[in-house]
This record gives sequence, structure tokens and C-alpha cells, in this order.
Amino acid sequence: MLEEVESWLSRRSWSVADRPPHQLVAAKRASGSTVSVVLPALDEQETVGQIVSVIRTELMAGPTPLVDELVVVDSGSTDRTAEVAGAAGARVEHRDAILPRLPALPGKGEVLWRSLLVTRGDVVCFVDADLREFSADFVRGIVGPLLTEPDVHFVKAMYDRPFGGSPAAGAGQGGRVTELLARPVLNMHWPRLAGFVQPLGGEYAARRSLLERLPFPVGYGVELGLLVDALHSVGLDALAQVDVGVRRHRHQDGQALGRMAAAVYRTAQLRLARDHLLWPELTQFERGARGFEPRTYPVDTEERPPMASVAEYAARRVA
Repeated sequence: MLEEVESWLSRRSWSVADRPPHQLVAAKRASGSTVSVVLPALDEQETVGQIVSVIRTELMAGPTPLVDELVVVDSGSTDRTAEVAGAAGARVEHRDAILPRLPALPGKGEVLWRSLLVTRGDVVCFVDADLREFSADFVRGIVGPLLTEPDVHFVKAMYDRPFGGSPAAGAGQGGRVTELLARPVLNMHWPRLAGFVQPLGGEYAARRSLLERLPFPVGYGVELGLLVDALHSVGLDALAQVDVGVRRHRHQDGQALGRMAAAVYRTAQLRLARDHLLWPELTQFERGARGFEPRTYPVDTEERPPMASVAEYAARRVA
């Protein structure tokens, strides 16, 4: 298995510098492919505007027009996220207005799933809306192999993730759920995916023809779920990763990460043994007036079906 992973790493791991912008533009024109970028956003007024501005300025205008459609999907923000994104030039869609016959569930995966209904690109690129010091390389990097390699269907970004604001904080310390849970689980149960540097990263791109065939976990398990299901759907050689540098974003506290880890584990467990389900709750403790007090949270268990099975999506394709 190690030899297979090492072989995959040598063939399917690249740097953003491996594909210059002019090469990507030429490949895009030759293939006739269209590219949609989706930013799932919840209370990200501080960062979403800069991300939108960079994509519009560097990837939708000027000499390297790689992106045809830029959509921010607001999942119920209480701040000015939608206003800021719109002012910066994005088309803003609201989660609850997409497929309104189906009440929305809370969670990132829900937003990504619904975004397929309001985008049309042959390639769909997801970018988290909380990134700081955003570079167009994030999009250029993960879209590149999908424009130049016909047999690649799914591409993850890889990067350093400093935990604090300086390099001294540790380049690899920002992916705590990845290192403590996701990487061990993948290595033990799906060892062919052991070569992915950032399996839970929120920046990845895929062909619509693949995404519309995959189920989407509604919560934080979506990244692991899509990666595992893509492996089983198209095979390891159709998956790739690209080094895009450094990812800086806000970090969640330990308890929030615990809830995220529970959702990720639940997603893995569902794929390992759908006939043997675990109890979908997580109890954590907070110190209160009477000492440590338990707080119990539900673990995301819902998954949305492949978008290709949704009547409204099928009708849009016919139209």
C-alpha cells in the first residue's frame, strides 16, 4: 500500500507553480470548460469581501479569466456578510431560498449541496469564506489539473496551516482535527487516501459530473465524506492535490473542534458500517456555578442524496 501511495504522490501531487496562468487559460479555452467558484459563508463579513475582490480582479477580469461564475451562499448570517459580498461583486444566494420545498438543515455540507442548484460550471470550486490574506493561487491551483488533465476529477488544496499569526506558531499545527482524527482514520480504513496532506481542507474543486453523483453529509463531515466517496466512485488516480502555500484563517476553540471531530467520525463510521450505527450525540463539559456541567450536542447524521436524483436539478438540466 505504501508503494501505491508513493506512486500516487509522484503522479498526482503538484505545486501551483507547475501550471502558469497562461497555460490554464489556453487549456480552458481549448476544452470549452466553465468554472464556478462557491464560497459558503456564515458571519464572515471581515473576510469575504477581500476574497471576492481578489477572485474578481485576478481570475474573472484581465489577462487570465479562469472563473466564469462567483457565488457566495449565505447560510443565515446575522452580520453584513451578504451585503459585503454583494458590494465586492459576488452573486449572493441565500441557503433557504434554494430548493425551498426542502427545509434547510444547519451545516456547511448543506450549503455546498444546495450550491449545485444555483451554479452551472463544469468545474465547481469550493473556497471557505474565512480565509485571511487570500491568494488567487488557491483557486488557480485546484482548478488547474481539472483543466489540463482529462482523467483528474477531484482536486484538494494542500498548504501549511499556522496555528497563530506567526511562523513561530508552527506551520503544521492548524489542522488539529485532521491530525488527531481524520488522518488516523483514513490511514487505518482508507489507506489509499493516506497521501492527502489536508483531507479536511475546505478548498477543493471537482467536476460537476462527479459532484452531482455523490451524497453530501450536511455538516462538518462533508469533506471526508466527499473524499472517501470520490475514491470509490472514480478511483485514486482520478484524485489529486496541489500545494498552494499557506492558509490563514480563524481557529475554533477546543469544544467546537470536538463537535467537528464527532461529525467527521460519524461520517466515517457511516461509510464503514451502515448497518451498525453509533449513538449520534456528544457530551462535553463546561465549568459552571456548580462545577463541571455537561452540555450535550447532536452529531450531524443527515446526508443529502446525490444532486442528480433531485427533480429540480434534473429539470434544470433538461431545460
